[in-house]
Amino acid sequence: MPKHADVPSIASPMASAASSVPISPAPSVRSVDVSGSSTPTRSTPTAAAEKAPDDSSKLKIFLGILKKFIGVSDIAAVRFSLPAQLLEPTPNLEYWNYLDRPETFISIGDSEDPLGRMLGVLRFWFTKDLKYVKGKPCKPYNSALGEFFRCNWEVADNLPIILGKGAKSAPATNKPVRVSYLTEQTSHHPPVSAFYVDCPEKGISARGFDQLSAKFTGTSIRVTPGAHNLGIFVTLHNRNDEQYQLTHPAAHLGGLLRGSLSVTVTDACFVTCPKTKLKVILNYVEEGWLGKTQNKVEGVIYKCDPEADTRTRVKDVPEKDVVARVEGCWTDKIYFTLGSAPSNKSSDKTLLVDLNPLFPLPKIIPPEDSQLPNESRRFWSGVTEAIINKQYTQATNIKQELEERQREKAAERKARNAEWQPRFFTGVTTPVGKPELSADGREALHGLQMGEWRLKESAETGA
Repeated sequence: MPKHADVPSIASPMASAASSVPISPAPSVRSVDVSGSSTPTRSTPTAAAEKAPDDSSKLKIFLGILKKFIGVSDIAAVRFSLPAQLLEPTPNLEYWNYLDRPETFISIGDSEDPLGRMLGVLRFWFTKDLKYVKGKPCKPYNSALGEFFRCNWEVADNLPIILGKGAKSAPATNKPVRVSYLTEQTSHHPPVSAFYVDCPEKGISARGFDQLSAKFTGTSIRVTPGAHNLGIFVTLHNRNDEQYQLTHPAAHLGGLLRGSLSVTVTDACFVTCPKTKLKVILNYVEEGWLGKTQNKVEGVIYKCDPEADTRTRVKDVPEKDVVARVEGCWTDKIYFTLGSAPSNKSSDKTLLVDLNPLFPLPKIIPPEDSQLPNESRRFWSGVTEAIINKQYTQATNIKQELEERQREKAAERKARNAEWQPRFFTGVTTPVGKPELSADGREALHGLQMGEWRLKESAETGA
C-alpha cells in the first residue's frame, strides 16, 4: 500500500500434495546501525513520564479527530497534526519500504524462463509488506519536506529458481549480497516521496513515488494510491532492461468503532512486463460467509500486449491466453499452477511462498555521527526519545516545533519566489511515476554500496 498522511499505515497487497519453493525464516528484528546498537542513544529524561494510553484509548482519540473529516474527499491532503501519544516512534520514510524480505527482490531475475521471472516478481510482491502480516496497523511520523532516509540490507542469495535454469551470484560461498535503499520526501502538499532500490551485483533496481489518498466513511478509512503513485517499477538490467510495473490495490482500515484495527483488501492489482508480453491480474477477495475475513487472493498470468490490454478481471481473460494461475491467502500461503486449467481442477500445485515462518529482515543504517540533520532518525530523534520515555506532552511540543519550522521555511521560499528542489531526485514528481536520480542521488547510492556513510550537508532543508 502507498504511504503518507495522518492515517495509520496499513497493508499493501497483495489441495493435493504440493511441491514448494521455500524461503528460509528469520527472527523478528529491529533495524541496527553499523555500530551494532538497535536504537539511538537516549539522554536522561528531563520531564516526568506520563501514563501511556492503551490501544483502545488511542483509537477513541483518533476516531474523535477523524469524525471532523467525514465527507472530506481526501483527508491525506488536509493539514492536521496528531498528538504524539497516537504515534509509533518511527519515521515514516524508515517504516515504509517494500523490502521486508530483500532476498525475494534480488532473486527476481534469476530464472532464464520469462514465466519464472514473473513468478519471481509475485514472490517478491507477497513478501514485501510482512510488517502488516506480522504486526498491526500503526501511525509513524509524517515526513517533512526534504527529509530523507537511507539504509542497506545484506542477504544471502540462496533462494531456489522457480522455473527453468539460472545462475546465482555466489552459490558456493553463500556470500551476502548488498541491497541499498534511498528515499526522500519530494513534496509536502500533496505528501509525496520518491524511492530508489539498487543491487548492482544482481543487476536489479526498483523505483517509484509513494503517495496515498484516504477517505473516512464514518466506520472505516479507504486508502488508495494517489495521483502520482503509479506503482513500483522493477528493472532487470541483466535482462536487457526488462521492466515490471506493479500497481497497488485499494485497502480498508476498519475496526475503528469496536476498538480493534483490521485491514481488508477487496480490489484488483496488476503486474505488467512489455518485453515478455506477460501480465498478471490479482484479485483480492475478503468477506466470506457471515462476514468472516478470508484474506484470499486469486490471479492469472497470461500472454498479451500489456501496453494495449485493458482487461481488469480474472474472468475476462480467455483460457487460451492463460499460462499460469495463482491462488491462496496473502497472510498465509500462496500457490501457483502451470497452464490454463482452474486451480481447483489442477493436481499439480506448487507452493510459491509460505509467509508463516517469515519476518522482516533488519536494515543496516548509518551511525548517528554520519547522519545529516534532515536524515529521518536524526531529524525526529527528539520526538522519538520523548515518546520512548513516555513524555508525550514534550514529544508533541517538539513535533509541533518541527512542523512550525517547516511552515516558516515554506513562507521564506514563497517570499523569494523560490520553488523547492529535491536533493537526491531530479524533480518533485514525474508524469510516468518513475523518479530519476540526481547527481547527489547517484553519489549517495554508490556510497551505500561501498559502505561509505559520509555525505555533505544539504544546501537547503525543508524544515
